Amino acid sequence: MATRTILNADEIRRTLARMAHQVLEHNRGVEGLALVGLLTRGYPIAQRLATWIETIEGAAPPVGALDISLYRDDLAGKMRPTIHRTDIPFPIEGRRVVLIDDVLYTGRSIRAAMDALTDFGRASSIQLGVLVDRGHRELPIRADFVGKNIPTARDEEVAVRLAEIDGADEVLIVNSVKTA
Repeated sequence: MATRTILNADEIRRTLARMAHQVLEHNRGVEGLALVGLLTRGYPIAQRLATWIETIEGAAPPVGALDISLYRDDLAGKMRPTIHRTDIPFPIEGRRVVLIDDVLYTGRSIRAAMDALTDFGRASSIQLGVLVDRGHRELPIRADFVGKNIPTARDEEVAVRLAEIDGADEVLIVNSVKTA
């Protein structure tokens, strides 16, 4: 397996600071805003964005964690998913919710996240923020806030590693090395 680093820790930090500014500008501040991170890596990214927003604006939006395991349509015939606890400790009704994920690929996770989110109420709008958009969409889903666009081949994998989960911050492209 060949790997190459796309973003290091400092680049991730700068990218999230830029995204926080974009979220604030688009939403005209923090009032009525909420961030909901998809488990597993979207949640710590959402927490970091909330911290940046608080640094910039003086107030942080509430942050929730969303498990989409039971809403996925692409797990048929695979191992049973590990179920995590969804924690959205604020009302969704009437808020502008920014779903946060680490990588946007086919769009299926985001479709599942929107289905899951509606079980908690009707947001006034749902926006999408991703650290990495790698293309290859199967569904008509587009991110409103993108940290980095990384064109990839289908046989490549984008691996996001975060200190909260993996002990280090980096984004890698992992190539499957084919042998003859």
